[in-house]
Amino acid sequence: MKTTIELSDVLFQSAKAHAQQRKTTLRALIEEGLEQVLHSHHNQKANAFELKDARVRGKALRLSDPNAWQQLEQDHVLARTLKPVAKRP
Repeated sequence: MKTTIELSDVLFQSAKAHAQQRKTTLRALIEEGLEQVLHSHHNQKANAFELKDARVRGKALRLSDPNAWQQLEQDHVLARTLKPVAKRP
């Protein structure tokens, strides 16, 4: 398939000189570069990070009153945001 691409003059001259040094064509050099980029991108997807299953088996917290959960959450937030007050002798 034929296509047209625009390259900067410096990149074109460098690529052409590199192809001549390797005794290959500019077309072969471009195809090789594209294959490397596509192969690298494919490998990155295949090696994507996967989080290990870290579930634990424990007893569930059962609250009979749904409002109690809100109170637990509020107490937790307050405990993290408020600085403890020093006791006076």
